[in-house]
Amino acid sequence: MNLDFTGEQQALRSTLRDFFEKESPPAAVRAAEPLGFDAALWRKVAELGFPSMAVPESCGGGGAGWVELAIAAEALGQYLAPVPLIEAAVAGGLLATLAGLAPGEGVATLALSPAAGTAAGTVARLVPAGAVADLVVVLRGEELLLVEQRDKPAAAVPNLGSMPLADCPVPEDAVVLARGEEAVAAWSRGVRQWRLLTAAALAGLAARALDIGLGYVVQRRAFGVLIGSFQTVQHRLADHATSVDGARLLSYKAAWALDRGLPSAGFLAEAAFLYAGETAFATASDSLHFHGGYGYTLEYDIQLYFRRAKAWPLVAGDRRAGYAALARSRYGAA
Repeated sequence: MNLDFTGEQQALRSTLRDFFEKESPPAAVRAAEPLGFDAALWRKVAELGFPSMAVPESCGGGGAGWVELAIAAEALGQYLAPVPLIEAAVAGGLLATLAGLAPGEGVATLALSPAAGTAAGTVARLVPAGAVADLVVVLRGEELLLVEQRDKPAAAVPNLGSMPLADCPVPEDAVVLARGEEAVAAWSRGVRQWRLLTAAALAGLAARALDIGLGYVVQRRAFGVLIGSFQTVQHRLADHATSVDGARLLSYKAAWALDRGLPSAGFLAEAAFLYAGETAFATASDSLHFHGGYGYTLEYDIQLYFRRAKAWPLVAGDRRAGYAALARSRYGAA
């Protein structure tokens, strides 16, 4: 296995980083809060074809692989770009595969949990990008549905990470994309893909949070010396640097396995998501604490990373339950 980027992948990485550095500075991230969506930036992202990178060329996409999408997700995480690139890429792939639908300029997303019945009808809960999505792919029982949101939810569900989360109603006459085992398998595949790309985004977030922390400890003084000279600070930074490298490696290995259709791809995607989430929060948390009380104030960028490091993984549920499920998938029930 060779995880070195090809020349084209290196060029893509450079292009994406330059793009998000210019278009998603901290000021733009703040301006997009609390919804967490920048419509103007989304139009630019869509025009450049980033959401449809992995859609087959026969359906109007770029025909790229999951490694290329992971590169895009890592850049998004590094700059906290307020656009639902990950959700649109995953949902767009499902729509192209199951219905032959070509990618459009609208936002498509995937509900990460099956729809459930409520007093108000059937609802998909806490859908990522649900507050801004035009199309939502939802699993209801053993039917995979396409919900067209003509009337978007009035407001996003308030959340720590300023994400456009929303509860999306599922009408009885929603378009059926697949039924039975095919539907469940397609939805499960989409959820794993979302976890894989979110893992890459979290690795990018962690790397940038580490850079912010490093930059601060060589400026801040305590007891007349730079806090970067304290051994405990140095050890923590070194540990986080190792963890960030590990999260990136695991994310790209999972993308590589998915591109090659390896049986281990699903396990690796779940493992990458869990480890990258843990790494991102630990790294952002320590970087924030190195700032002292300043780190919690809104004018410091590190709090933007800290809040998202906490919130992004929670969209998929409790991490401890995720680790337990991962262990059962590998070793069976205890």
